[in-house]
Amino acid sequence: MEKKKLSLTFRMLRALGFNYSEEAYGQVSIFGVFGKFFGNIHKALLCKMMDWVLLEPFAPRGLRPWLMRRIGCHVGKGCFIGAGVHIDTGHADLITLEDSVSLAGGSRLLCHQRDFSGYCVGDDYMKLGYTLKPIVLKKGCLVGMDSFVMPGVTIGEGAVVAAGSMVTKDVPAWSVAMGRPAKVVKTFPQRETES
Repeated sequence: MEKKKLSLTFRMLRALGFNYSEEAYGQVSIFGVFGKFFGNIHKALLCKMMDWVLLEPFAPRGLRPWLMRRIGCHVGKGCFIGAGVHIDTGHADLITLEDSVSLAGGSRLLCHQRDFSGYCVGDDYMKLGYTLKPIVLKKGCLVGMDSFVMPGVTIGEGAVVAAGSMVTKDVPAWSVAMGRPAKVVKTFPQRETES
């Protein structure tokens, strides 16, 4: 099999210690890498501000949602963001929190992961491409403490994800999902109305 000749940009990036693959990143320029580098430093500082102890009384409903918007997430009104929440800052624009979403402390939202679909024995892991998919948390849903939400997941309106879960598939509206991987264990009933 004939090896593809790497562009001058990729050879220079490799010489600097960056192991970018053309499959994962497409056309990469040195200026683009450094722009992303400094942009990520800015986003990392904003993420650190999310856990300033002095502002804790205002942080969950005021500071953290505001900072997440500055980082690039789409955050609705009345959201609660707990302490130690981590977001995929490099792909924050793929994260949507509708109104009244609650993210409990330690939750993680990840919009990218390595694509293992063609991975075989002897392959170089670092040359695998990435899968980028959005995360959508619908109105009024709750993601429990220390849970992971993986790329491409939509958590439905009013749904509850139990603490410590890993959500790899969509969670229907008004249901409870738990486990690693998370599975739906309950559906909330309609409230009976008096006639």
